[in-house]
Amino acid sequence: MDFTDSRYAEALTTEQRAMLLDLHPEGKARFWGATPSHDGKMQGVATGDVVLFTGENRVRAVGEVGVIFRNQELADRLWPPSVDGKSWHTVYTLLDLADAAIPYADLNMAIGYRPAHNFPGQMVLRDDKARSVLEEFMITPGTEWDRETRDVVPPFDEYSRQATRIAALEEQRTRRTSYGRSGRLIVVNRRESSLVSEFKQRLLAEGRTVARFYCPGGISDLYVTDGSGAELIEAKSNSGHRYVRQALGQLLDYAPHSPQGADRLSALFPDRPATGDVALLHRYGIDCVHRVGQREFERSPAPEGCRDLMRQIWSR
Repeated sequence: MDFTDSRYAEALTTEQRAMLLDLHPEGKARFWGATPSHDGKMQGVATGDVVLFTGENRVRAVGEVGVIFRNQELADRLWPPSVDGKSWHTVYTLLDLADAAIPYADLNMAIGYRPAHNFPGQMVLRDDKARSVLEEFMITPGTEWDRETRDVVPPFDEYSRQATRIAALEEQRTRRTSYGRSGRLIVVNRRESSLVSEFKQRLLAEGRTVARFYCPGGISDLYVTDGSGAELIEAKSNSGHRYVRQALGQLLDYAPHSPQGADRLSALFPDRPATGDVALLHRYGIDCVHRVGQREFERSPAPEGCRDLMRQIWSR
């Protein structure tokens, strides 16, 4: 909506107009609202908070809150209430909006709600509840990406390991590919995030340290360390050739920025890729890992000679 249009602009205060133009300098934004019954839940909501739009027993879209304020006059011009209806007087914009397909059952499990719990159209995630959901479904608001990488991304000629920051375990909720995206908000394919979560639990059970790291090229899926060194893992939701190529490219992009120096690169898939695609990974010294059962995975290691040769390139 064009909020500079006189029909809406005259309903804005000077402060509200300034806030809108600061985050939406083009003068247009997606608007949403909440009725007085949501006042308690909307208290304290701020820029960068994540809102889930629900319906038909699933999360249908994920948004990132932009500007939020109370303005009944503007709300009633945007969404004229029915007779005796309630005004959507809490108005907020969306910095971004991405499609999603998260079943209520999965969302309830992540939050700790009863399996049959239903959701009222929109739900803003904050605090511990937000962390558990963002972590489980690998959702990253654009404001978080900007904040975490502001001091990470260097000039092009300084594209080096110095530009790396390790993400703590509770920050493990972001990606750069295989997502629904219209701007900076990242929502990972559910099949892929489930695969990462399952393999992460396997790694933790083995006593390995699991983290991720931010670097100029993006954010790693899994960064695993133990007494034998560091392993960088990139996961894909599909084992087709296109996905194998994506994993290969991302691993080679991220590897030079591995904080400890990568000793092993691995591509993770829900099932075994074609023989030729496994050979493609091996040619570049990359292991192929695929799921064979509940928390059961099989590894096809790259030849040591290829890995040793490629490690000289990873560490540059």
